[in-house]
Amino acid sequence: MFLGQEGYNRRLCKDALLNRALSTEARADGFTSIDLSETTLSAILDDARSMSLFSSERVIWVSSAELALPRRMMQADDEETTGSASSDGSLTSYLESPSPGTVVVFEASRYDFSGDDKTKIERVQKFFSGIREVVEFRHFTPESSRYLAQELARKHEFKLAGAELAALLDAVAGDASKLESEIEKLSLYVGKERRVTMEDLAALVPNAAESTIFTLVNALGKRDRAAALRSLDILIRQGEYLPLALAFLSTQFRLALTSKENKIASAQQAQAFFTRLGVRVWRERAEQIVSTAAAFTRAQLARAIALIYETDKKFREGYRDDRVIMETLVVALTAK
Repeated sequence: MFLGQEGYNRRLCKDALLNRALSTEARADGFTSIDLSETTLSAILDDARSMSLFSSERVIWVSSAELALPRRMMQADDEETTGSASSDGSLTSYLESPSPGTVVVFEASRYDFSGDDKTKIERVQKFFSGIREVVEFRHFTPESSRYLAQELARKHEFKLAGAELAALLDAVAGDASKLESEIEKLSLYVGKERRVTMEDLAALVPNAAESTIFTLVNALGKRDRAAALRSLDILIRQGEYLPLALAFLSTQFRLALTSKENKIASAQQAQAFFTRLGVRVWRERAEQIVSTAAAFTRAQLARAIALIYETDKKFREGYRDDRVIMETLVVALTAK
């Protein structure tokens, strides 16, 4: 059983399992990939019981394993499903006498281990509780993401450290698969002679513009209208979709207001607090939130959120010039 959303380690484990279970020659005839959205659990287990004419060793890879659960089980509340979410008869029967030489892997990657998905993934675990070999793929922690980035940079033999490393981790939101992809691009673009710069990140990495948005937030906190307008100009020249930038601003101010109301004074406290709420916050992002909360009073943060709401309405109502809308917001937020 492969359980969880994290894709980087899941891919490594899948490759390792296939290399262990099937030789290169047997891969063509011995590997079968099935999606539960296209068939039934009973049909898959019947296939697993059948002997193959072409290969004595088989791997049956079953994706979308969450769909094996009855609909009533996924929609019921916690009290109704406690102790009742167990495997159906066909799976229990197969587990009692599995086919020799056949590896069946159930991959359930739709739900996460925290937040709103926590109850759902627990139901999946109960349904497949008869499977003892379970590998959980949890999202990387900020520390493990940083370590992976440094390891990948060493592997590709280029320099990535300091603020650039933090900006890259923030841009990929700790997604290890995206991190690997972006580092591969950067290694081809930068080469081995020089270190990665913020300009390289802005040119290649999606969402790296968030660092510029935070610069904009800092300027707003200092009531530095000229600096705020310069940051906005950089975002526009980089081709940033302004409603998306506004959404980031909205999230930043809301999290800062929450921090203010709960008297959070450090990045460590912010990480712990938002993790309890099911909101994943990286170290660098936590520092930004605390910094924003310190730069504004509670009333100023509430007013900023109200102004952002009005600006969002203007975007939705189809005003022609997005730049003018955002500049109007900047002027309002930097007013004395």
